[in-house]
Amino acid sequence: MTTIAGGTTVPGSGQDTLTRDALTVLQPGFPGTTAPDWLLRRLGEGLASVGLFGRNVASPEQLAVLTDQLRAEREDVLVAIDEEGGDVTRLEVRTGSSFPGNHALGAVDDVDLTREVAHELGRRLAQCGVNLNWAPSADVNANPSNPVIGVRSFGADPGLVARHTAAYVSGLQAAGVAACTKHFPGHGDTAVDSHHALPRIDADQSLLQARDVAPFRAAIAAGTKAIMSAHILVPALDGEHPATLSRRVLTDLLREDLGHDGLIVTDGMEMKAIASTYGIERGSVLAIAAGADAICVGGGLADDETVRRLRDALVSAVRSGELPEERLADAAARVRELAAWAGTRTAESGGTRTDDVGLMAARRALTVTRSTTHEPVSEPPFVAAFTPVANIAVGDETPWGVAAELARLLPGTETASFAGEGAAQAALASAGARRIVAVVRDAHRHAWMDAALDTLLAARPDTIVVEMGVPQSPPRGALHIATHGAARVCGRAAAEVIAG
Repeated sequence: MTTIAGGTTVPGSGQDTLTRDALTVLQPGFPGTTAPDWLLRRLGEGLASVGLFGRNVASPEQLAVLTDQLRAEREDVLVAIDEEGGDVTRLEVRTGSSFPGNHALGAVDDVDLTREVAHELGRRLAQCGVNLNWAPSADVNANPSNPVIGVRSFGADPGLVARHTAAYVSGLQAAGVAACTKHFPGHGDTAVDSHHALPRIDADQSLLQARDVAPFRAAIAAGTKAIMSAHILVPALDGEHPATLSRRVLTDLLREDLGHDGLIVTDGMEMKAIASTYGIERGSVLAIAAGADAICVGGGLADDETVRRLRDALVSAVRSGELPEERLADAAARVRELAAWAGTRTAESGGTRTDDVGLMAARRALTVTRSTTHEPVSEPPFVAAFTPVANIAVGDETPWGVAAELARLLPGTETASFAGEGAAQAALASAGARRIVAVVRDAHRHAWMDAALDTLLAARPDTIVVEMGVPQSPPRGALHIATHGAARVCGRAAAEVIAG
């Protein structure tokens, strides 16, 4: 006898299959660096996927022990992680990534390099027991004011994004890790972060197909094992439902028109674009009905109660006739199919891979502009970090900037962070007579940051400017370095130039 939501008890093995399928389509997170008892129990009951976040990772060795713990309970479990490299890193959440992100790779525009970086990143994931990566981002950064994509995108040109997305998918999967290309049908032309509200893209069909959908076509051609949906409203495709909940987007467009036969995963269902409009239970039912196969939840909600609520919502929807049982069974079968693929994969050769491929890529991605008055830095400088509020995808746990790397090369380097009105005056007072290195991130998106640079450069024309976001503003300063991302290796590459 099995009890489902509402207190109904149903006899027979059919209900057991239904309950297992409902658990199978969930990709929950959990707190801590060891698996809690409730999670291990759910794996025994049918849960087939687990999502990892920065809170679950202390070191590669610890992560390997954790994934072994999960596989002792279920050998074919899918262990997923949000490891894009660059600004969004979970493997190196407390130190910053050893790999530049997509925007830096797009700036270099060497698809072989992108493939090598993805392969090495995948190799490290596989060594830790991770076999599904919620990456790469295939979004075309069409809106420079985009608050959540930015340097997570390869760039603003659809052709460039498409070829690097395909290369990334190939490299990652050659390392034995399934790629989950995101955020379909394209999150690049938004001015709203879907973690906070529901974005809307008002583009016509022809533009969507030529610009936003093109990289996903390339990913599918490259064999991406999974695609993640976006919590965005695209009226040209569906005027009522956001993409994650839209049959027109997930089934008609992605499955049938584009021919994607792999897994369809939702973005985090606790994000406010869904949670504040539909609720996670209703949203999960609608997503599976629309054609999604796996429900990602756990970035914010990470407990057994969330798993139970979603399982029971899916079971109740089947029993009420709202969700066809065949659709849930098909979704669960696709999850198991990917788990079987992942369980048989071994890494292929990475070709020219080196352990320093990330640093090599970061160095190649730099755009350096020197003025005629620039003089090399000979004494330890003062690093003024103008720090914006981090978006949720990046998080505020991961350090960024150039100060730590400069301090290695120029011992005695000091630093402080500044924000808002008065940031420049505070930085000038803190710097004293020392040479200033101003570090910014998307200065074009933050009026206070742009104004701070104006004030700083007027007072100290020899200031060095390091832009670690999307370099939309014209280069200025005695030396201007665009890193195309804020990964640790991007900071190191910039520090090498500053220190000569």
